[in-house]
Amino acid sequence: MEEKIDFLAIGAHPDDVEIGMGGTIAKFVKAGKRGKIVHLTYAELSSNGTVEKRQEEAREACGILGVGEHIQLPFADRGLLEARIEIIEALVKIIRTYKPRFVFASTTNDRHPDHGHCGVLVKEAVFSAGIKNYLSEFSFRAHRPKALYYYQINGLINPDFLIDTTAFIDTKFKALSCFESQFKVTENDTVTTPLNSGYLERLKSRDHLLGAEVGIEYAEGFNSEKPILIHDLLGDSI
Repeated sequence: MEEKIDFLAIGAHPDDVEIGMGGTIAKFVKAGKRGKIVHLTYAELSSNGTVEKRQEEAREACGILGVGEHIQLPFADRGLLEARIEIIEALVKIIRTYKPRFVFASTTNDRHPDHGHCGVLVKEAVFSAGIKNYLSEFSFRAHRPKALYYYQINGLINPDFLIDTTAFIDTKFKALSCFESQFKVTENDTVTTPLNSGYLERLKSRDHLLGAEVGIEYAEGFNSEKPILIHDLLGDSI
């Protein structure tokens, strides 16, 4: 059965989307918008935690953000390009099934190769989903989302636009706190990584810095490969 949603947010690993746009998702849901989160891998190569624990954490985080059960795909951590065609086909089927107005993916220049590869593959999938004769045997018709935007995970990019997440910063970090295996030192054998060495504090500072750029408390930044159309520059909507 076809389901029309407003947004589809895709990440390579459970916690990617929550890091990059957790506040934006919470804001969308509060406004009555419907969306889904997709994880391409189980993050089975992570230094800490187990696949089972990460899935439990992801379900809890999605519940806090209000998007329901995430869509978990089975592709190999650090092996996305080797499964390029299979991933594109899987994403095309998801896009055609849910017919999102907007799709989000991680930026293609992130320091983690999987994050960058995710952005590249999602771009291909968004394009292919709109081609009538691509996977023509699939029961759902071609669908072309209105736009593809990129959220940031690591580093500080120069965003093309910002979304005010001030009212949802606590929800975002409550969702991220679910990922104890990644962001906390919980066991004697926990490996020290950038994620459990002050990452969340730096992330909150980044969101605060982005907000300060436009005179608000917190914001999340996004990139677009196309110009952003403004219908009424002098109107109240901006």
